[in-house]
Amino acid sequence: MGKVYIVGTCDTKFAELDYARSAARQAGAEAILVDVGTQGPHPGADIAAKEVAARHPSGAAGVLEQTDRGKAISAMAEALTVFLQECSDVGAVLGLGGTGNTALVTQAMRGLPVGLPKLMVSTVASGNVAPYVGPNDIAMVYSVVDIAGLNRISRKVIGNAAHAAAGMALHTPALSADDRPSIGMTMFGVTTACVTQLRDMLGQGHEIFVFHATGVGGQSMEKLVDSGLLQAVIDVTTTEVPDLLLGGVFPATEDRFGAIIRTKIPYVGSVGAVDMVNFGAKETVPGVFRDRRLHVHNAQVTLMRTTPEENQRVGAFIVQKLNRMEGPVRFLLPLKGVSAIDAPGQPFHDPAADETLFSTIRAGWQAAPNRQLVEIDAHINSSEFAAALAANFHDIAA
Repeated sequence: MGKVYIVGTCDTKFAELDYARSAARQAGAEAILVDVGTQGPHPGADIAAKEVAARHPSGAAGVLEQTDRGKAISAMAEALTVFLQECSDVGAVLGLGGTGNTALVTQAMRGLPVGLPKLMVSTVASGNVAPYVGPNDIAMVYSVVDIAGLNRISRKVIGNAAHAAAGMALHTPALSADDRPSIGMTMFGVTTACVTQLRDMLGQGHEIFVFHATGVGGQSMEKLVDSGLLQAVIDVTTTEVPDLLLGGVFPATEDRFGAIIRTKIPYVGSVGAVDMVNFGAKETVPGVFRDRRLHVHNAQVTLMRTTPEENQRVGAFIVQKLNRMEGPVRFLLPLKGVSAIDAPGQPFHDPAADETLFSTIRAGWQAAPNRQLVEIDAHINSSEFAAALAANFHDIAA
């Protein structure tokens, strides 16, 4: 049973933060008020802003002596991230604030593992919260009124959030009785056949988590890896990389594959659906791409075939990340096509573009005892390729 860490800027929001602390304590939890204000110390906090700021790489001065407010908030967010990760008794984190404190606190929340309760009462929680939440389990609570004084509305909203945080800190859900090793898999519509076969092959002995490779899907999978909740990954579908490099709507971040590099868990990967860049409805495709080979997947998704030159960029991005992996790695190339629509008679069949992708990865590959590049003369959705993925997984994760 951990403590509720209530985080905010005491220089501007002390009354509201103190009310949340009292409410959490009345609900039976031990509550700690953490000040992340940058305008001077406040005597009412349990943890002073200076103590948090000291976790910044440049020390407290790197935060509290900033004259630019935006830079000070960013620096404090960096310090708070480290501070919360160092605390071993966190049962829940509750943040209160407007745009600045929402950005500050949620950045630190995103550094915490999935499963640790995180609530943010925010004035911006009714809009697009994707930049604040990302691939994490952060609960955003709209404050309704501004967090600028206590009144009958703010007391109710803040009190509810404090009671929720207290309840989650006091009553941790029991772990699943399923003790099978967990595998993360990435899938797209055009690689579903491959992943379905893998699930049939491996599902009896493993708990399988499938992630839709829509940008946040890959991020969510890697967040679970960083959180220690996945023991291995079969990354069939790396389509988020071309979207990152070419401006698609389902992009990875520059940290794609980073969790595998950091944790060194067993990794089996491939190049599923990297023959395409994803856009919205056809009329939303950028003008520079209107004359390209396009395929309307549905009314909301239009696919663009990658060229050899683009596949060279994609292959280079992937292979330099693979070369940094120090855990057991197998990376498989399906030489007869990388998606359901990259096959003879299908709209994205382009052996020359695929070969540029494969040759780029071959050329950049740095051989090492822990890593093997495996070429399979089969299509990605074939039973032969699925069996090869499963066999390579067993080789490194048995």
